[in-house]
Amino acid sequence: MVAVIVSIVLLISEHRSSKIDGFRSALSFFVDPLKYLVDLPTVLVEKTGNFISSYQALKMENEKLREVYLINQTKMLKFSALENENIRLRALLENSFKLGEQVLVAELLSVNIVPYEHLVVVNKGTRFGVHPQQPVLDSNGVVGQVFRALPFSSEIMLITDPNHAIPVQVNRNGLLTIAVGSGQLNRLLLPFLPSNADIRPGDLLITSGLGGTFPHGYPVAVVDEFTSQPSKAFSNITATPKALLDRNRELMIVWSKSTPVPLISKPITNEVEANIRAPQ
Repeated sequence: MVAVIVSIVLLISEHRSSKIDGFRSALSFFVDPLKYLVDLPTVLVEKTGNFISSYQALKMENEKLREVYLINQTKMLKFSALENENIRLRALLENSFKLGEQVLVAELLSVNIVPYEHLVVVNKGTRFGVHPQQPVLDSNGVVGQVFRALPFSSEIMLITDPNHAIPVQVNRNGLLTIAVGSGQLNRLLLPFLPSNADIRPGDLLITSGLGGTFPHGYPVAVVDEFTSQPSKAFSNITATPKALLDRNRELMIVWSKSTPVPLISKPITNEVEANIRAPQ
């Protein structure tokens, strides 16, 4: 009853006079915090739910973006590989025109690089007219020669194979010698030059045309730095191959004969095979 009477008196006083507004303002300092305190659990639960749902959404979005990023990175790697392959093929195509001879571009299948044997296998064989002792080049220089030709593939002996020797000459003065494989992919040996030979570091070695396998004028190697030894009959001279022997994916097989060999995907005839192998 007291609370009811006090409430009626306050309502009548508020209706007739504004003096109670000050009391209401003072009383709000104590009442309003109670209101916020009552609403606090509901607000906390709502904000926590929103935070959790937002975190889950961001996490899922982040995972999707990461997957898209990885897919795009994989595609970029493939595009980069295709771009590099395109550059290599363009270089081979340009050099094939410069050679002025019939060439066949072959792709690398496998590599067999051991200390006493440097062989690679390409995807072109006798079905395309390939035969042993054909010179093989890349866009920079001589790679080696066909060692064994099979119907669907061919083995290429690199110029760095210890069993390989190639007649060369110094481009500067025409000095003739033989470059022998050292068993290392970045080195050739010139073991048959006398100590007083006119050869200098940086000299370009090209094919001399002797021996009948490699036509004249193909770049082979560049002479390394060496120390002359007058007390010895022969100098210990090495050279670095011009061809990128450890980086090639495509190689050029060259025909140096006057009669071009038809590059067909079917087995060659006995007549063509006889023409190919007769001069060997």
